[in-house]
Amino acid sequence: MPCNRIVILAGGKGTRLRPFTATFPKPLVPVGDKPILEVLLRQLSAQGFTDVTLTLGHLAEFFRAFIAQHKTLAEKINFSFVEEEAPTGTAGSLASVPNLDSTFMVMNGDLLTDLNFRDLCDAHQASGAALTIAAHSKKTKIDLGILEADDNGVLTNYIEKPEHTHTVSMGVYVYEPRVLNYIEKDQYLDFPDLVLKLLDAGEKVRIHKSDAFWLDIGRPDDYALAQDIFEQDPMRFSCGA
Repeated sequence: MPCNRIVILAGGKGTRLRPFTATFPKPLVPVGDKPILEVLLRQLSAQGFTDVTLTLGHLAEFFRAFIAQHKTLAEKINFSFVEEEAPTGTAGSLASVPNLDSTFMVMNGDLLTDLNFRDLCDAHQASGAALTIAAHSKKTKIDLGILEADDNGVLTNYIEKPEHTHTVSMGVYVYEPRVLNYIEKDQYLDFPDLVLKLLDAGEKVRIHKSDAFWLDIGRPDDYALAQDIFEQDPMRFSCGA
């Protein structure tokens, strides 16, 4: 059965993006003339996804108002909401989402990407994995001079502002329902801890490497870059939706 169910994690407080998120939820901060959540939802709709659940916590009423004001989105997507009284983590919140009884996709509500979500789901289902993590190659630069020395303190190398490439999570995941057996209701569990649980249990977890464009809008530097990109090419992420 093709994956059609999407869970968008939208309950975080967005502390890294303050002061923007002090009185405004992070997925609703604007990039260009649209909230990042709207960009994401229009992409999902254009790729044929029609069933979206938002897990809410911080400033939940803003999301309900946003959906109520965007009737064209509501005509294409069946929306539901799960509101937590207390945070249960980026994996724990899934225990409160009803009817996750077939392959489903989970994503952060503050990402900007041109990843083909349908291809990700298809690759996951073909792999037989319990969980697939969309992965991106991220270059990180250390803006310091790195000193390497032997045990006697004699300098052996000096590396000025080195740059490294790491494979990182894009914040987009495809789950099989059996993963929910590892999540206890009302217990706090973040996604990295869930992954370690699955590995300890011998479950197959795979990564889906992609060269798609990706930014984590929750990072101030990425948010500033996203604004620049939208100013230069406002239609880049429109998907025709």
